[in-house]
Amino acid sequence: MAAETTDLDELREQARRWLDDDPDPTSRDELRGVLDGLPASGPDLADRFAGPLTFGTAGLRGPLRAGPNGMNLAVVTQAAAGLVGWLAAEGGTGPLVIGYDARHGSRAFAERTAQVATGAGRPALLLPRPLPTPVLAYAVRQLGAVAGVMVTASHNPPQDNGYKVYLGAQLGGELGAGAQIVPPADAGIEAAIRAVGPLAQVPLGPAGEVLGDDLVASYVARAAGVIDPDGPRDLKVAYTPLHGVGGSVLTAAFARAGFPVPGVVPEQAEPDPTFPTVSFPNPEEPGAVDRLVALAESTGADIAIANDPDADRCAVVVCGEVGSASERRELASLAGGSEDRRSWRMLRGDEVGVLLADHLMRRGVTGLYATTIVSSSLLRAMCAARGLPYDETLTGFKWIVRAGGGSAPLVFGYEEALGYCVAPEHVRDKDGITAALSVAELAAGLKAQGRTLTDRLDELAAEFGVHHTDQLSVRVDDLRVIARTMERIRADTPTTLLGHPVIESTDLLPAADVVILRTDAARVVIRPSGTEPKLKAYLEVVAPVVDGNVPAARQRAVAAVSALRAEIAAALGL
Repeated sequence: MAAETTDLDELREQARRWLDDDPDPTSRDELRGVLDGLPASGPDLADRFAGPLTFGTAGLRGPLRAGPNGMNLAVVTQAAAGLVGWLAAEGGTGPLVIGYDARHGSRAFAERTAQVATGAGRPALLLPRPLPTPVLAYAVRQLGAVAGVMVTASHNPPQDNGYKVYLGAQLGGELGAGAQIVPPADAGIEAAIRAVGPLAQVPLGPAGEVLGDDLVASYVARAAGVIDPDGPRDLKVAYTPLHGVGGSVLTAAFARAGFPVPGVVPEQAEPDPTFPTVSFPNPEEPGAVDRLVALAESTGADIAIANDPDADRCAVVVCGEVGSASERRELASLAGGSEDRRSWRMLRGDEVGVLLADHLMRRGVTGLYATTIVSSSLLRAMCAARGLPYDETLTGFKWIVRAGGGSAPLVFGYEEALGYCVAPEHVRDKDGITAALSVAELAAGLKAQGRTLTDRLDELAAEFGVHHTDQLSVRVDDLRVIARTMERIRADTPTTLLGHPVIESTDLLPAADVVILRTDAARVVIRPSGTEPKLKAYLEVVAPVVDGNVPAARQRAVAAVSALRAEIAAALGL
């Protein structure tokens, strides 16, 4: 009891020191409410002061709440002061460009960052309104900025926000110009953040220069220029920005490229930080694209596309007939509807990734193709067969855009989490707008031949075998569960998978908290998520296609991955 009382007393003292330094009266009132609720609110207070947010796979990210372990004006002020101080110490000159999405607090955090920059004598350029993350990444390169900040929590829950940092060419080098930070810059910025003194002593200037819409128009023009100006354009697309900021930019890019403007899910067309129609604003989550599929079905769309809320990811949903003609008639009879009913499924990120890579290869785009250690091995096989350089990196686009170390120019990169970079010379990050345009270009070209995206996937399977991927993902409330599970798999690593011996077992510690297992026809990659409180196991089985029978190979691969999922769940103690 005495120890618990001492812990509470220490927490109270930490909270009081924080209150004295917090510049936001709203968050001060919030923290006072937590203090007033002690001792019952002790666990909440302890979590708020468990430690400062740190730069992970995608920069700072956390819940909107008072305290160092949350996103709030105090944390943002400290982060901005540390970043600006580090830029000065490294000799970086030029403006800081700042973007923001439509989440709660995003504009205020962006404006505070600009005030800190101008207070330190550095020009600050603010994007004109809530805009997609790739527009900010583009602006860093286009404007020759020393660095960029994007205030966004991407596809995290509504109660979260985040803070991504990009470097310009001066400090990031050519490979990292307009890309997210990597070591040692992240550690240097973190150290500078921790060295910031009382926030009342951080000088604040004006909220910077608000850029005009000409920057957005420039991005749209470059995005539209990614695709062949003379290709087919007959394609009907259904689209949702999932209450995010991608809608106006994507529809403008489609129009500029000569495509019919996509039909947009009306309830999800405008930015809304509460994300009222989805339980989780991530296209991959169950139910997130139900309204999109309904729109696609009702309008007879050829394909459906979803961006995540900051539009750096792109999900693709395709349609196909349900079963044989007799089965469709039976289903229609039972449902009292038409036998022309179609089924829809979201393509996996690996499927879209290899479709786009193959599309670029067929267009004659040469250079380096890259993906990550958790993505399908199919891209590696394609590059080997076609004599193109290939590289794979740790998870995260900050690594993908630096793939190859400059040995060959990067022309395409993707990660299985719906992220694609089809124009790294413009945006050195994942870009859901240009990815959507490239998917539309491919789908329109295939439609002109009476074919579909799934037809092209079957072609690739016939040539390289079925590479079926899936994921075992476990969300936790206590991050210690993830640590214990990783310890378990390291202590008792499987020696067989699906009855085949594990021929390669790789532990990437200390560089990364990743364990990789391979057999002659299967692969498993186990790692904690870098952006969410999840443990993930990435599963892949390769099934050869015999006598051209792709459906039979798919069935074998699906069954094998299902069995592999059960094996890995047991090995992880789930």
